[in-house]
Amino acid sequence: MNDDSSIVRVATSLRAEAARLRPGDRLPSSRELVRRYGVSPVTVSRALAALTAEGKVITRPGSGAFVAPSTAATAADPSDLSWQTVSLGDRSVDDSAVVGLLTPPPEGVIPLTGGYLHAGLRPSKALANAATRAVRRPDAWALPPLNGLTELRRWFAAEVGGGVTQTDVLIVSGGQAALTHAFRALAAPGAAALVETPTYPGALAAARAAGLRTVAVPMDGDGVRPDLLAEAFAVTGARVFYCQPTLHNPTGAVLTAERREQVLAVARAAGAFVIEDDYARYLTTGAVPASLITMDTHGTVVHVNSLSKVTAPSMRVAAVTARGPAARRLRAAQLVESFFVARPLQETALEFLGSPAWRRHRAAVTAELGTRRDALATALARHLPAVRVPFLPAGGLHLWVRLPREADETALVERAQRAGVLVSPGAIYHAAEQPSPHIRVTHIAAAHIAELTEGVRRLGGVLEAQLAGKPS
Repeated sequence: MNDDSSIVRVATSLRAEAARLRPGDRLPSSRELVRRYGVSPVTVSRALAALTAEGKVITRPGSGAFVAPSTAATAADPSDLSWQTVSLGDRSVDDSAVVGLLTPPPEGVIPLTGGYLHAGLRPSKALANAATRAVRRPDAWALPPLNGLTELRRWFAAEVGGGVTQTDVLIVSGGQAALTHAFRALAAPGAAALVETPTYPGALAAARAAGLRTVAVPMDGDGVRPDLLAEAFAVTGARVFYCQPTLHNPTGAVLTAERREQVLAVARAAGAFVIEDDYARYLTTGAVPASLITMDTHGTVVHVNSLSKVTAPSMRVAAVTARGPAARRLRAAQLVESFFVARPLQETALEFLGSPAWRRHRAAVTAELGTRRDALATALARHLPAVRVPFLPAGGLHLWVRLPREADETALVERAQRAGVLVSPGAIYHAAEQPSPHIRVTHIAAAHIAELTEGVRRLGGVLEAQLAGKPS
């Protein structure tokens, strides 16, 4: 049998097979087709090429051949976009956890989740005044320095302390953008990235969107365990570790000074970077150890400090501090992906930070955090006596609540929303299986303490009914 007849035979058979399948279904691999028809790989390739030319098949290098959308269906329904499924492949971006944390609650539902101050606690008037002054500057709409306004970088450097200078600082569009830049710049797709467990869902989403494999490293009440961190580096070959040493989200743990030294030593031995997410720098009610970057003399730490948590969600201004080739790569990544942060926003941040309103706001937030944390703890003890709160953090926005082992975390969260209260399920904070059911409860998103207490009361009723086996 000559090559042409073999191509026709294989193409005819595959055409019939494709007709029996649905658009987007995968056809047998080239290796399987060679075995099935007893032909050469070249013959299979030419048969697939013929079907591709007919619009019957779509091929993706490295992934295989797929049934194309039928021309009849496309003509009948021009809005049919199912062909994109094959073209996009299987590298999807999961935003479900992040969307859940950012979506405003429905009317009448009390938010006990979220990552930003309630609108009544934000310095909105002071920010508006700062913005008004900022846009009046002669060069407000001019091109800013690509790594950020010099004065703003100098301010962030002074906040970090240690040996950090303005030349080490890069201004980016918020903490989430900082994490995205860091993961993409410091690790190649397919590599492992170590994370604390539990950890911030936005960091997990950013790492996975960068094509990284997130590997969980256990914690205890004093933060990540350095012995298990060293083991994880050895086993995975990872070159990046993401952590929140101060008021860890969601647990509230603070990495001890001794462990901070140990974490740096472990990372240096592994030739790895530490991404230090210092999101809670302005959310503390007590003293905390120095940032990791102030203890680092080897360029190991990439430090992230953001303003949005302590001010307002749309104050998308953050600083990434790094040294050496890593710093140059981060700056290049920022430039290629988004050029720079809008100058009016940088100027607004600078105006606000240099005004007395910033100091007043920080003092007010510190006092409110302590009051609300205590109110939340009291309400949990009263209305959810079956749960356990390991400890009260010295600041932060949340409490990490351990449910009874017999509780169904997913069902509890769903039933709670029907009862008019939103909480975050513990599962979204884990890169792997979680050992026990938890929820994260936020005290700063409610309008006031009375609403906060009412939300906890509703949640307590839902948990009590679940443990008693009552239907929702």
